[in-house]
Amino acid sequence: MSAEPSPSSTEATSGELTEPGSETTKSWRFYLIIATLSLIAFASALEGSVIAIALPQITHELSAGDNYVWIASSYLVAQTAIQPLCAQLSNILGRRNLMVFSIAVFAFGSGIAGGATDAPFLIAGRTVQGLGSGGVMMLIELIICDLVPLRERGKYLGYVQSPTAIGAIVGPVVGGALATANWRWIFYLNIPIAGIAMIIMIIFLRLNHEKPRSWKQAVLRVDWIGNAIFVASICSLLVGLVFGGTVYAWSSWRVILPVVLGACGWLCFHVYEWKPPAFCKEVSIPPRIFANRTSVAGFYIDFVSSMLLQWVAFFWPIYFQGTRGTSPLKAGIYFIPFEAFLLTTAVVAGGLLTKLGHYRPLHLVGFVLSTLGPGLNILLSDSTPKVVWVWFQIVDSIGRGILLPTTLPAIMASLPDSDAAAITGIDSAVRGTLQNGRAYQFVSGEYVQALPPAVKAEVITVYLRALRAVWIGAVAFGATGLVAVLVEKHIPLRTELDTKYGLKHEEEKATTVEHGTIDTRTLEG
Repeated sequence: MSAEPSPSSTEATSGELTEPGSETTKSWRFYLIIATLSLIAFASALEGSVIAIALPQITHELSAGDNYVWIASSYLVAQTAIQPLCAQLSNILGRRNLMVFSIAVFAFGSGIAGGATDAPFLIAGRTVQGLGSGGVMMLIELIICDLVPLRERGKYLGYVQSPTAIGAIVGPVVGGALATANWRWIFYLNIPIAGIAMIIMIIFLRLNHEKPRSWKQAVLRVDWIGNAIFVASICSLLVGLVFGGTVYAWSSWRVILPVVLGACGWLCFHVYEWKPPAFCKEVSIPPRIFANRTSVAGFYIDFVSSMLLQWVAFFWPIYFQGTRGTSPLKAGIYFIPFEAFLLTTAVVAGGLLTKLGHYRPLHLVGFVLSTLGPGLNILLSDSTPKVVWVWFQIVDSIGRGILLPTTLPAIMASLPDSDAAAITGIDSAVRGTLQNGRAYQFVSGEYVQALPPAVKAEVITVYLRALRAVWIGAVAFGATGLVAVLVEKHIPLRTELDTKYGLKHEEEKATTVEHGTIDTRTLEG
């Protein structure tokens, strides 16, 4: 296990800091950037909470039940696969250029999804959205790492996430209303928000970075082979996991083959990153970030908490619409307690981390509550009183809210700031109608409610049994997170900022173009 790198004295890259070890002094430009990051995070939170509610209605209108899994998952697959490449490109080309481009891609994908006339069209739009969102969400955290020292990151991550509480709270209601009226505006609303964010980023987000001497050097610094292996293996692995148990049986070769290929490819990727060939100038994921137990435990905690957050958020609306017979709008209203407490808790947890400097107790409490939450959900039935399922949501969301802003600082505590970019029983007719994913398509329509009473009761029972398996799985994965908390150790959070990517001096002028170099306005961060 490697020793913790000692923090070096703060560089005056941004003109924002006072003396080492003191609280940082922020300018109006800093707060404008934080507000803009909050705005684009708001759009992402709105998109996530809206689509969770509206997706059953969208698939019903497009008759896309067979493709429900891909409509829901294409966004996440693209979002995951693109992040290592984005992290490396942000070091080479600068944070600002890549952030503006990522926002533009997100807006373009939103336009495609909003104009979709069939399932493949919608899946394509969601995939493009995911590519843009993957870059945006990674860069939001990365830019905060560039602007404030480690000890303050939990606080500012909480600040950026707090406006998203508005999006998360109103999202289910907006999603339910738009799903009933015109679901296309779920996607179109992202376009003006993205436009405002892009303009502000272009004008005010000016960060230092090491500019390559030429475009050739920039291209050679990219780990093309490593990223290609990662993208292919992650996509293959996720395809198998997405299809397993929904489109095909887990024993099907259509599930086993992509999972095996994806796992082998992922292993090959890490072997390649560990021993890169001579022509690979920079690997996208340096092996040193896995060199100590705290960073490894932190990565696993981040993985489990992020996965289970999506897991739970997608299936609460299914419970309301499938077993309680609610409309999309009412399902959105019923989901407000979860979203409200999730983001409110995230703000409080970020502030506590900054004040106390200890992340392990927060992780322990977070995983205890977020494991207890799905465990309580196992008790849900079609007649569970409202006060009961509201409290079930609150317990779960508080636990997950504690984990949101406290995981990244824990990972970074044992790593230097220079590695910030690399881290981040029914009759056959009904059975035939609901199989192969179409159960999601009909969950929000009138199909289930119009069935004969006896058959309707059986269908609701099937939904409850399926959801029970979902909650049990969430409990099992949450329990593994508790083990990871025991593995990580406490490392003091740095109070000084040691980065080459901080804000430029406000009075800094454009550098004169020299022979053999790239115009700084071309590659400016």
